[in-house]
Amino acid sequence: MKKLDPRDVLRVAGVTAGAAASVPVLAALSVTAIDWVMQVGRKRRQAPRPGTFHASVEEAKFTVYTSGAELYDDMIEAIDAAEEAVYLETYIWKNDEVGQRFVDALNAAADRGVDVFALYDGFANLVVPHTFYKQLSDDVRVYRLPVVGKRFWKGPLQHTGFNHSKILVVDDHVGFVGGYNIGSVYAKHWRDTHVRVVGPGVWGLKNSIAQLWNIIHDPQDQIAWTPPPSWNPEVLVQSNLPVQLVYPIRNTYLKAIARAQDHIWITTPYFIPDQQILTALVTAAERGVDVRVMVPQKSNHVVADWTSRGFYGQLLDAGITVLLYESAMIHAKVATIDGEWSTVGTANIDRLSLSFNYETNVEIIDPRFAEEMEKIFHADSEHCEVLESSDWMDRHPAARAVEVAMTPLRPFL
Repeated sequence: MKKLDPRDVLRVAGVTAGAAASVPVLAALSVTAIDWVMQVGRKRRQAPRPGTFHASVEEAKFTVYTSGAELYDDMIEAIDAAEEAVYLETYIWKNDEVGQRFVDALNAAADRGVDVFALYDGFANLVVPHTFYKQLSDDVRVYRLPVVGKRFWKGPLQHTGFNHSKILVVDDHVGFVGGYNIGSVYAKHWRDTHVRVVGPGVWGLKNSIAQLWNIIHDPQDQIAWTPPPSWNPEVLVQSNLPVQLVYPIRNTYLKAIARAQDHIWITTPYFIPDQQILTALVTAAERGVDVRVMVPQKSNHVVADWTSRGFYGQLLDAGITVLLYESAMIHAKVATIDGEWSTVGTANIDRLSLSFNYETNVEIIDPRFAEEMEKIFHADSEHCEVLESSDWMDRHPAARAVEVAMTPLRPFL
C-alpha cells in the first residue's frame, strides 16, 4: 500500500473545507438573485399606522410614533426650535426630500449659532453621493464612521462596528430614538417605531452620542459632560459601544426575559438570536410564559429571512407563537414584558446588533408605558399570519435545504 503523504491529507482537507464554506455563500447568492428578479416591477404598499401613543414616566413625557411622516415633522420642528445644541446620529441618511429636510434644518440651526453635531455610518451610505453630505455647513460638526477604523489592526472588533443608532437630542431637553432611518421610503412603506422623550431620559441619549464622538475626537473638540438628573431613573438608556467592547443591550434582554412571569412580546425585523437568547426564550415558554415573536413575513434582507427561518421549528416546538407581519416591511425593534418592562430602540435580535454594532435602546419600567406598547403589538398582530406547526412541517424540502445551508451564516448576521 502506498504511504499516505501528509501533504495530500492537507490538500483534501483544504478542498473539503473550501467546498463546505462555499455552500452557504452560494445559497445566499442564489436566494438574493431570485429575490431581486421577483422584486422587479413590484409596487410597494403603504404601511399600516397603528397611531401615535403617549405616556408619562416619572417626570418624563413619552410619545410613541408609528408614522415616519409625523416623526420627521416633529424632529424637524425640534431642530428648528433649538437654542443651544443639536446632536443627530443615524445609520442611513438618504439623499432624497426627507434627507434634504434634515440637511437644511441642521444648516439653519448652525447659522443661528446653535452647536450642531451630525454622526452617520459610512458603510450604510456607500451608495449616497458624498456631494449630498458636503451640503452641510462648515459650522456643522460631522463624523462619518468609517467602514474600517484606522486602528483596525489593534483590535478588529473594536474598530469595525456599524453606527446603527438613530438618535436626535435637542437642547438636552428633548430626545428621539428608535428604528427609523432618514429617508422617504421609511416614512411611507415601512412599519417602524420611534419614541420621543421630554425630560429625564434625554441625558442618556446625549451621553450615548457623546461617548462615541469624544473617543474619536481631540480634547478641544469634545462634547462637554453634563450631570445626570438622577442616579436611579425608571427610564434607562442602554448603549453598545464597540470601541470599548461594551454591549449592555443583550444583557438587558436576558435579565428581562429571565424575570418574565406572564408574557414576552417581541417585534424585530431580523430574528437571528445567539444560543443564550434563544434558550432564554424557550425556557420562559416552557415555564408557561406567553412568548410571541413578530417578524416580517418578508424583510428587505432575504438572506436574513432564510437564516431566521432556521429557528422557527425550535420556537414552535417550545410553544412560542411566531407572527409573520404581512402588510409591509416591519422594522420596529421593541419588546414588552409582563405589563411592566418595555424597550424601544435600534437593536435587532441578531448577532450584529447585540454583539457588534453601535446601538441605543431605551428601557422603561412602567405599567402605563407598557400598556401603550401592548396596544401597538395588538394592532400590528391584526396584520400577521400566525405560523402553525403543521404548516411549517409541510414546507417544501428545498426550503429545508436552504435553511440548513444558511446555518453557518448565523454568527455573521
